[in-house]
Amino acid sequence: MIKIYKIFLFGLIVAVGVSCTDLELEPKSSTTNAIVFDDPSSYKSFLARIYSGLAVTGQQGPAGDGDIQGIDEGFSSYWRQYWGAQVLSTDEAVIGWGDEGLPDFHNHNWTAGNQFVAALYNRIFFQIGMANEFLRETTEGKLAERGTNEQLKAEINEFRAEARFLRALSYWHAIDLYGDIPFFTEEDALGKVSPEQETRANVFSFIESELKAIETQMSTPGDGEYGRADQAAAWALLAKLYLNASVYTGTDRSTDCITYCKKIIGAGYTLDENYKLAHGADNHTSEEIIFSINFDGANTRTWGGMTFITHASVGGDMDPAEYGIDGGWWGLRATSSLVDLFPDVTGEMDSRAIFYTEGHTKEIDNIFNFFDGYAAPKFTNIASDGSAGSNETVPDTDFPVFRLSDVYLMYAESVLRSGTGGDRATAVSYINMLKERAYGDNSGNITDGQLTLEFVKDERARELYWEAHRRTDLIRFGEFTDKGIWPWKGGVKEGKVTESFRNVYPIPSSELLANTKLDQNDGY
Repeated sequence: MIKIYKIFLFGLIVAVGVSCTDLELEPKSSTTNAIVFDDPSSYKSFLARIYSGLAVTGQQGPAGDGDIQGIDEGFSSYWRQYWGAQVLSTDEAVIGWGDEGLPDFHNHNWTAGNQFVAALYNRIFFQIGMANEFLRETTEGKLAERGTNEQLKAEINEFRAEARFLRALSYWHAIDLYGDIPFFTEEDALGKVSPEQETRANVFSFIESELKAIETQMSTPGDGEYGRADQAAAWALLAKLYLNASVYTGTDRSTDCITYCKKIIGAGYTLDENYKLAHGADNHTSEEIIFSINFDGANTRTWGGMTFITHASVGGDMDPAEYGIDGGWWGLRATSSLVDLFPDVTGEMDSRAIFYTEGHTKEIDNIFNFFDGYAAPKFTNIASDGSAGSNETVPDTDFPVFRLSDVYLMYAESVLRSGTGGDRATAVSYINMLKERAYGDNSGNITDGQLTLEFVKDERARELYWEAHRRTDLIRFGEFTDKGIWPWKGGVKEGKVTESFRNVYPIPSSELLANTKLDQNDGY
């Protein structure tokens, strides 16, 4: 179980080839690429830096040498920003902090000048830029120039497949969040010409082709190092792409989603007996996590990601030690819309109802009062044996990007959307596996007649809340903006519908100034 987040400080300029004005593009030393790659271990270290870009904020952490500028480094983590955009804009959560631009998410009034919208955009393209640079430096020609031996070449080819996966993951985030985006690969010259804007549908096709091309080059499920993407991670990303294809391209791809869900299900993943295992300090032992972003109390020093999620979920009269942390940040709470999806709030019936209610009201009158709204400490720094993680400030808990229960739910939804290759009886059986784990028996099981799209939407919320899927789900179901109301949506207590153009975020205004080839999304 080797976590691969050791940071390697390259003397390369990680030039991303896009005109993001807030990116840090200065070289860190005068070391040349040739000297860097004299050490064969440099290739894996470079790959590790791409993986770590999803978790860390810079070269020192938690502050001091950030990868991007224009925002406090503690806020600048890729996954912290992605989580906020996917969760705080939905019926799952509110946050009681007044940092400029942060309330815009539940208010649905973000603009092209929002610092968090821009930070996420810059993070995504910084990540894509690192992947592109790795691919430039590992071509057949480059390796031949360096006299790379055949054994190392074979290893580097697998690294290249993983870099392409990570780039595809970020390009998926980009089209999901921003629609039509600037597009560039390792084939584009660095910094000479601003990239053209490409359509969502065309980038979709690129991601699809990339994932299919690398599928056989990646390790088989369960055979690679922990923390590295394998074939099942690529299949899961393809399934996600196909599940949302009607949003991205106007064409339903439910049959393809079923195909890749079946590949994952047949790869040997199993549900953990305890739902909480996938969300605690030893979730690296989970049998259901397909791909994770890894955090480590000793080696991943960051205020983003799991440090943010675990700490901001705790406050008031809650004892931080019970969650394996050194203090609460008094921030995140669940909306009553999420709470009401469960049969009770104690977790006695459905163990996924992980709410702290003592001293709290279910309804939120004052969004900045932590006692308004139930806390939801779903993610903790506590291991399955009850012990705390290695560091009370920085959790050992990894973030589950893709896990088996999501695949079961994608399969069921795709069957209901008339995809072929699956069947309702199997879909019901997968749902009931989730129910039986949650209820401890079959008392929560459903029948064929209860399997509807509305049920699947709600079951996804019960199973996957706070796992950064909800915004994408609500858009797919047509309930994110001009339909669907929840507390504090639109900045009012009872909630209201908002403009449909907010189904995508705006291209940051700084980016439009830097690259005149880009058109702003409609409405902004």
